[in-house]
Amino acid sequence: MSRAITQPQPPLNLPLDQVQHVVLEGITWGSYEKLLKKIGDRPLRVTFDEGSLEIMSPLPEHEDLKGLIGRLIWMLAFTLDVPVKCLGSTTFRRRDKQKGLEPDECYFFENEAKARGLKRWDPKKDPPPDLVVEVDIFSRSIDREPIYAALGVPEIWRYDGRQLACLELTGDHYSTRRCSRVFPFLEVAQLQQFIAQLPDKDENTIIREFLSWVKKNGWVKGGHCSP
Repeated sequence: MSRAITQPQPPLNLPLDQVQHVVLEGITWGSYEKLLKKIGDRPLRVTFDEGSLEIMSPLPEHEDLKGLIGRLIWMLAFTLDVPVKCLGSTTFRRRDKQKGLEPDECYFFENEAKARGLKRWDPKKDPPPDLVVEVDIFSRSIDREPIYAALGVPEIWRYDGRQLACLELTGDHYSTRRCSRVFPFLEVAQLQQFIAQLPDKDENTIIREFLSWVKKNGWVKGGHCSP
């Protein structure tokens, strides 16, 4: 993956269709918002933290992994009849905190009803996602966890290319948790066995095996395991 470090400049001058990884410093909030409008529907991830801005273009490996993890989450919710609203890579930003980003995937469970029909997320009145997915197989220049903490996201599932970890917001930082807050019966690291099959099996086969595993465990809505 190529990387270019540029001197501060108006981000609107960036050749967005050619961007793979660019880091800019000294960017104003106004320039960040103008850049988001210019990007539009392009498949780019923009991270902003107090003047530092990073743009990344996801590679196929990244999209495969986040897609499979997302489908595991959705199928688990469907099988257990848990209400869920997925808002994918919606942009979440807070001007008062000077922070913003797009998660790889995000889900509303407890706040599902409040997310229905949401046109644009407003931190003054809308809750943050209950769960976000972060596939971090390439190093980033800006740490995204403090941004999620500022947004108030209670749970992150982070995959680093080797293992899937569950992180819980405690105060202003994240700590590792064995079992999910959203699915209290689930030891999140156990999903690694299905993620590891991605290079060798088609996704439908993996999902079928996953659903068989869920039914074998006899999980029900409201079950718990120790944190």
